[in-house]
Amino acid sequence: MPRVLVVDDETGVRESLRMLLKDDCEVVTADSADAGLRALEEMPADCVLLDLVMPGGSGLDFLAELREQADPPPVIVLTATKTVGTAVEAMKLGAADYVTKPFEVEALRQRVRQTLEHRALRREVARLTHELDERTRLGGLIGRSSAMRAVFGTIERVAVSEATVLIRGESGTGKELAARALHDLGPRANGPFVPVNCAAIPETLMESELFGHERGAFTDARERRIGKFEQATGGTLFLDEIGELAPAPQAKLLRALQERVIERVGGGQPIAVETRIVAATNRDLEEEVRQGRFREDLYYRIHVVPLELPSLRERREDIRLLAEHFLAEHVAQGRTANRFTRSALAVLERHDWPGNVRELENAVERAVTLARGDVIDTEDLPEALVRAGKVDTLREAVRGGAFPLEEAVGRFEMELIRDALVRHEWNQTRTATALGITRRQLKLKMDKYKLGERSQGED
Repeated sequence: MPRVLVVDDETGVRESLRMLLKDDCEVVTADSADAGLRALEEMPADCVLLDLVMPGGSGLDFLAELREQADPPPVIVLTATKTVGTAVEAMKLGAADYVTKPFEVEALRQRVRQTLEHRALRREVARLTHELDERTRLGGLIGRSSAMRAVFGTIERVAVSEATVLIRGESGTGKELAARALHDLGPRANGPFVPVNCAAIPETLMESELFGHERGAFTDARERRIGKFEQATGGTLFLDEIGELAPAPQAKLLRALQERVIERVGGGQPIAVETRIVAATNRDLEEEVRQGRFREDLYYRIHVVPLELPSLRERREDIRLLAEHFLAEHVAQGRTANRFTRSALAVLERHDWPGNVRELENAVERAVTLARGDVIDTEDLPEALVRAGKVDTLREAVRGGAFPLEEAVGRFEMELIRDALVRHEWNQTRTATALGITRRQLKLKMDKYKLGERSQGED
């Protein structure tokens, strides 16, 4: 039940208001401004009914003190007709409303209800906003886009189960981070998380890597080796790039998943393993199955719960959030650069990021390293990003009818030549060679685009 504080020096008014509001809220009373402030210190209120004219401290003094609080309750001022001017002053100090005495009972009750509803709504909005801010990350995954919120929701629902999950997405989208989030939010969080990059292990070593081997199993097997399945017992085994597995390891993996039993290479003793499997791939496994490169039975065994990670170009609204996150990490390590210019952020947000989040992280690291001061500008970003951004800008301008194609082509050519001249310190010979034209052709184009003013350094 909401709590209302009545501050008035007249006993009859306090009692009348208490009786009027007792069915809608808890009513606490105080007979002076000081007593009202002490009451708020003891227990916060959701609304205050405040008389402006009281001995020993006016309502305006009360309002001035209240403004210093972090989340002050709304105040409805009670005032006589002759002090309406003072009520206006009270509104300037933050009062939400005022009611003149003698007040109409039902009208005052309605004012209080509306004020309480408004405060409750404002608090709910604040709570949801805070919750949304908190939802910008889940484990190592970061994003506030609808696509990433859907990913977060799926991970939270699936993490509590033992179901095998297949994470799909382009390289650099964060598949291992998603796998770790599934592990950390699940019942096996206290167990080991064991990643295996199937693309990095030769086929001849894959069986030993996954299942282990006994001493003497092959020439270099000088001692027993515990494989990844056993290492992950009680936890999660993450099979990254599972689409890269050759046919023979696929068959052995299928048996292990079906029977939950393995055998070390060179050993005949079956070993029960109790681990959750999370797999990931950037391949189209359905197509791999159709082409006969991936076992259909293994595909269905790992494809119990699919989790799709969007590419960065599909969630452009997250680019700035990610870039500033990576920058903050470098700032925490003592780097000087601590913010992006608008132009630099615009370039980042326009880029398609074929390498996804990993490419963005590398671009930010490069920019932090090259930045001369505390600001990262376009000149600190990889040249390919800036050039691609200019192309995109020109393309959008042409599509929007800002200027015709011929002029756009000219502008693009001018930008290419200027970038090349800057890159080669305005040395015409090196610039012409880099552009694949003669020095005479370059000079003609420089004259055409009025780029000859900075020709120092030519030979």
